[in-house]
Amino acid sequence: MFDLLPHLLNGLTLGLLFALIALGFMLIVGLMEQINLAHGSLFALGAYVAMQLTGPRPPLPADLAKVWLALPLGWRYAATLVIAPAIVSLVGMLIEFCMRRTYGKDPLYGLLLTFGAAMVIEELIRLVWGTRDYVLQVPSAINGGFLFGDLIWSTYRFYAACIAAGIIGLVWLLIEKTSFGATVKAGAHDSEIVRALGINLSRLRLLVFVFGTMLAAVAGIIVAPIWGIRPHMGVDAVIPAFLVIVLGGVGSFWGAVVAGLLVGLCVGLAGAYASEWSLLSMYILLVAVVTFRARGMWGKKSVLEA
Repeated sequence: MFDLLPHLLNGLTLGLLFALIALGFMLIVGLMEQINLAHGSLFALGAYVAMQLTGPRPPLPADLAKVWLALPLGWRYAATLVIAPAIVSLVGMLIEFCMRRTYGKDPLYGLLLTFGAAMVIEELIRLVWGTRDYVLQVPSAINGGFLFGDLIWSTYRFYAACIAAGIIGLVWLLIEKTSFGATVKAGAHDSEIVRALGINLSRLRLLVFVFGTMLAAVAGIIVAPIWGIRPHMGVDAVIPAFLVIVLGGVGSFWGAVVAGLLVGLCVGLAGAYASEWSLLSMYILLVAVVTFRARGMWGKKSVLEA
């Protein structure tokens, strides 16, 4: 049991991170009815921007850079958790602006557009930062390990799990307890009724896309010290995020969270005891669930079950 416990904890941490990545993806899919294939690239861009801001050569004027670098790493890291997603959100705004012509049309148009955006972002990352791997600096307070019973567990993984769980809780409060969340859910159910009620649907879509983009960027920053920073890290994120949404059921908040935890546990445990099955395990889980429940665990009935 004690041999299994660290792998369970690592799997749960990974699952919370998968759920965090998937929630931003799900909000955009729910309201726009478009699959945003650029979500993974925005996730990677968040990690790169954070690495640049916390590194020795921040993209700032010389005087401002000197003041910025004089700050303790903990302060710079905390500020980066806000600044980097805000910068990446500008890219999200540009993508949403380009997507407007595809709303209400064949979803294939949006799919192709976001696929193109993903390719452009990934190539820009290679152009600016090259193809080498980078490490995101984190404060010493969240480095190292600590005793958990008889086990030594990574302090950073504990921090990542707490931050991911906290953000997931805040997203739930936003969606379930605010008028903005009620409007988003109404828009996801029937956009025409929302428009008839006088709500600016274009602005709502922009806000949701920017919010989803910021969630992706924050997830990229949190995951970066665990996965490392490399150009194709977005692909490693977007595929599990898509699986999590399908497994949990499209549009189901808690479905995405539970599915994220299941996928994390599968990947974590398989990685510990049969590493060659690590990635395959989540696809086997998907096939097993969808075979018996095509709409996912908490999804609404779909045409696949008609």
